[in-house]
Amino acid sequence: MEIDIYADVVCPWCWIGRRRFTEALASYDGKVTVRHRPFQLDPSPVPSPRPTLDVLAEKFGGQEQARQMVARVVEVGASVGLDLRYDRAIAANTFDAHRLTTWAGQRDRDGEMVEALHRAHFTDGVDIGSREALAGVAATVGLDGDEARHFLDSDAGVAELRAELAAARQLGVTSVPTFVLAGRYAVAGAQEPATLLAALTEVEQREAAAH
Repeated sequence: MEIDIYADVVCPWCWIGRRRFTEALASYDGKVTVRHRPFQLDPSPVPSPRPTLDVLAEKFGGQEQARQMVARVVEVGASVGLDLRYDRAIAANTFDAHRLTTWAGQRDRDGEMVEALHRAHFTDGVDIGSREALAGVAATVGLDGDEARHFLDSDAGVAELRAELAAARQLGVTSVPTFVLAGRYAVAGAQEPATLLAALTEVEQREAAAH
């Protein structure tokens, strides 16, 4: 079964959803091919690095509201073994991070790259809007950092990524994570492993009946 995961690397629920999905796959007997699809929660430029909490405070009515908002997601993240450090997180435009993920996918490392980018952003306080920082993240998953930086400094993959982002909108993807199973069935949100496993099993049965 082909599974497309639409996600953004600065989306905490995408990281949580990815962890839960991995758990669901561990209990699933079928064969799957996972493709990581790009989505940008906020495509606007980030001219200079700023703490994510400051950005959230501006959007949602102050530091106190921002802290209350992230407290819940930090708690859920911890329940699946993730260390979400909003005291460190830096707001970033993720366009180049998505380009890097595609580049890593051409080397069969896209899954590792997505995981490393989530960790860099949420746990290590890395500015993943910085090409230098992104090259460093590439090196942590065994890829050539200099080669990654050369790629990011070029125009390679820019037009293709814009087309993919537009395609996601045309498909009707408005929130992430969204898991599209077998090209036809969408499961939105960071669902529990049992829910994801049930969806996988049901889609497998439907696809078998259709053929």
